[in-house]
Parts: sequence; structure tokens; C-alpha cells
Amino acid sequence: MKKGVLLVNLGTPKSPTAADVRTYLSKFLADKRVIDVPRAIWLPILHGMILRTRPKRSAARYRQIWTKAGSPLFIYAQKQAQQLQALLPTTIVKYAFCYSDPSITDSLTEMQQAGVTDLTIIPLYPQYSVTTVASVYDQVATHFMHAQAMPNLHFVTAYYQHPTYIKALAAQIKQALAQQSYDRIIFSYHGIPEKYVTAGDPYFKQCTATTQQVMALVGDVPYTQTFQSKFGPGKWLSPATDDTLRALPQQNVKSVLVLTPGFVADCLETLEEIDQENRGYFKASGGQRFTYLHPFNESQTFTQLLADLA
Repeated sequence: MKKGVLLVNLGTPKSPTAADVRTYLSKFLADKRVIDVPRAIWLPILHGMILRTRPKRSAARYRQIWTKAGSPLFIYAQKQAQQLQALLPTTIVKYAFCYSDPSITDSLTEMQQAGVTDLTIIPLYPQYSVTTVASVYDQVATHFMHAQAMPNLHFVTAYYQHPTYIKALAAQIKQALAQQSYDRIIFSYHGIPEKYVTAGDPYFKQCTATTQQVMALVGDVPYTQTFQSKFGPGKWLSPATDDTLRALPQQNVKSVLVLTPGFVADCLETLEEIDQENRGYFKASGGQRFTYLHPFNESQTFTQLLADLA
């Protein structure tokens, strides 16, 4: 038996140009799991309006975080796979993205060609949502639907309460609190439309479980759970991160420690939206200290968590 592990994250544009961002967004926003609107209604809006204007604005945001080596998300995806490979030398480890290269089907094809007979798929989303983990499952299933043979498959749907994950988040917070006190800890998760939760998506419950279990280890410190990255006019999970950070200084909350537990690698939503945009909202509203705790990125603790899941 030859084992394999495939790590899957969302994706990233090839470059911070409007053309490459448009290519990326055209795949991402066309996914029915992400935008649950009838195709006959949504696709004309996507191609006739959104993809004509949004790529230019998004490209400017991507340029704020782009490095000489490229996209932070891509860089960390490579490093996470490399570190897991070093920890599991007899296992074939690869990474893939849902909406950019290397694609899930390309990576799966390489693993099949390498003779993998026992394969674990790990979506790099701690909390399950139909908008993320289910999309990974769809693409894996579609790939093997057309294959002549398939390995034994193991699919990790979530690890929102895995002890290593919870302890690692708590350790980050405790280390920050040992250096400086804060009026409030902010747990900012990516938002989803409320209608998905009403329909049965367990995402909100899993986010809340993560927050509560982490704070049980941290201790008696004020905290607030929020949701970011709202897209479109519909009602999303609340409270919104940006609204919360604008309001807190008026409640005499002048210093905040902000973390994004739903992200395991820095990306546009953490580096630009949280550490730049939302930092600006907080400071402009009278906030004094804003500290952002980065995700696991290339943490060896996270590598060990991946090994445990594999």
C-alpha cells in the first residue's frame, strides 16, 4: 500500500493583475457551492457586471500583500506540503487549489500515476462549510467519477476541535497576553450567508465551538466572535468584523488582539482585509492598539496537526 496526502486550499490569482484576478474570480464565483443562486440569474450578473469591475479593484488589494516570491497563500501552501512531506517521508504529499493551479484533478492525477493506493484529502479549512469543504469534495468526486481506478479514500471534513488545533490557538493568544494586556480578543471568521446555516450548514456552530474551547484554555478575558468578508446584499452571519471594530472604541475598548482561526495561512482576507483595512477602521474610530495574530503559516505545530489528520 502506498499512502498519499493531498492538502487543498481555496486558491489565488497567478499575479496581482486585473486579468489574472478575473480568471481566478470567474472560477471561484461560478461555483454553485459558493454562490447558491440559480445559474440563469447569477451567471449573467457575474459575467455582465461583477467580472467587468471587481477584478481591477481586487487586483489593487492583492498588490498590497504580494511578495517578491508571489502570493502568500501559494507560498505557504508549498511550505506546508514540504514540511508535511519531511515529517512523513514514506507518504506522497501534494497540495492543490480549488480555483487555481495546481488544480485538484491535476494533483490527483499525479498521485495516481505515482501509484498511491491509500489517499487522505485534507481541506485546509478547520470548520466545515458547504461553501468550502463541500466544494473540495465535489471536485474530488468528479475526478474519480471519470477514473478507471481509485485508491482507498479518506476525507477530513473538519478539525475545528482537534486538541492540537485548539491548544495551538490558545498558546498564540497566551503568548501575546504575556507581553501585553488587551481590552478585547476578537475571533474573526470568514462569513457565509445566514440562509446556508438555516439550511443546515454547521459552520456557525463549529466556529462557536472553536472559540469557546480556545477561551476555556485562555481564561477569563473579554472576547467577541465576528465574521468578515461579506459579499453581496444578502444577510450574512453577524456581528460583522468591520462594524464591530468601528464600534468598540466608543465602548471604551481601546486595544484589541485579533486572530482569524478559520484561516491556516495568510492571504488577502487576513493580510489586507484584517491587518490593513480593519486596523484602519479601528484606529480611525479612536482605537489605540491593534495586534493581529498571524495564522499557522509554516508552524511546525500545524505540520504535526496535519500529520495527525493524515
